[in-house]
Amino acid sequence: MRLDPLALTQWSTAPLLPPEDPFYATPPGAELLAPGTVVRSRSVELALFGLVRQRIAAWQLLYRTCDLDGAPEVAVTTVLLPWGADPTRPRPLVSFQCAIDAVAPQCFPSYALRLGAQTTGSIAPLELPIVAMALRQGWAVSVPDHEGLGGRFGAAREPGYRALDGIRAALGFVPLGLTPTTPVALWGYSGGGLATAWAAELAAEYAPELTIVGAAAGSPVGDPAAAFVRLNGGWFAGFPAAFVAGLRRAYPDLDPVLDDHLDDRYRALLGEAEQRTTFALLWRFARRDVARHLREGLAGLLAEPALRRILADIEPGTRAPAAPLLVVQGVRDEVIAVADIDAHVQRYREAGATVEYLRVRRGSHLPLEFLVVPVVLAWLADRFAGHPVTSGTATVASVARDGAALRAHLGFLALVAGMVGGRPIRGAGEQV
Repeated sequence: MRLDPLALTQWSTAPLLPPEDPFYATPPGAELLAPGTVVRSRSVELALFGLVRQRIAAWQLLYRTCDLDGAPEVAVTTVLLPWGADPTRPRPLVSFQCAIDAVAPQCFPSYALRLGAQTTGSIAPLELPIVAMALRQGWAVSVPDHEGLGGRFGAAREPGYRALDGIRAALGFVPLGLTPTTPVALWGYSGGGLATAWAAELAAEYAPELTIVGAAAGSPVGDPAAAFVRLNGGWFAGFPAAFVAGLRRAYPDLDPVLDDHLDDRYRALLGEAEQRTTFALLWRFARRDVARHLREGLAGLLAEPALRRILADIEPGTRAPAAPLLVVQGVRDEVIAVADIDAHVQRYREAGATVEYLRVRRGSHLPLEFLVVPVVLAWLADRFAGHPVTSGTATVASVARDGAALRAHLGFLALVAGMVGGRPIRGAGEQV
């Protein structure tokens, strides 16, 4: 395979981080705008791991949204079309929520997907080929910074508001050629799956005018409080650290609780967590037990009324999404417990939601995100086509064993190879 020399760039061309970039600044009067109103926009170039320029039509939109309490703020989404796409051609929109899973701004998709970005340790660049697969279907894609400008990882409701307002912004952005009645689907995995679940739950109440036809949530955490306790002290203890770092930004009454219970060492480590990318967090906090840094142990911290209120607030599943859901979960997932997702799905069904639940026996947490891409694409295509869906649970050995699945995965690998070579990402049926 021959690399396109024009596809490569240098680290010295790195874009500004969001806190330093004037594009992200909130203009006066933004709070008076309707949710989803575009404040400013710009065209951007995307790259694979910041290095290989991607031929994808891309813009960033700064738009009005709100935080978990309804207070107005602005956020950014990166909106995409296949290369050479005709904006007058009708197409659906997918809102893809990345698994940001950190609070550092270099992990925000609007930065990490850009040409020249220093992406080491961020998850969003790993997910760009998945986004490209959606573009290959001819769909438009919105990739919101669903943690907001403050990196409020784990906060309740906010990811849903930001994703839904990002959809509103995309539908109103003329270069995409979309309309208010464009069919929309939601998609995300892990932390992005949790954000997708929030958006699906809130859509009917917060954005009833959107034509949301379905939501695909892979390994969507289910019970954040249980995940915190289970992952603490293990190889994935960086996730609880990032979780606490994000929650203290979203819930001001958490800091006094932490001050009463945590020693100086762990408070300093939380400061580090605010600066590190996701995989750097996992390395730094591997096998670290927060109980060693608590004056009254983990039980004493979890007994605090303020913390209990926060943990109750951040649990998804209390509202029934109006649109059907596909939930995918690994039975032996080493990060997210299948029992938590079983309970999450059950809460949805008891509330009246339609959920197709796929439990997969083989595939660890990160590989499963890529293995289920053909399943999700087919499911979303059926939703866009208006095919019916019913609730049901299926437990399968693998999603990569039959001929159709293998062909789909080979197609995915071919797409990745093309991205490495800087080839254009064109939509199905688009003119070359």
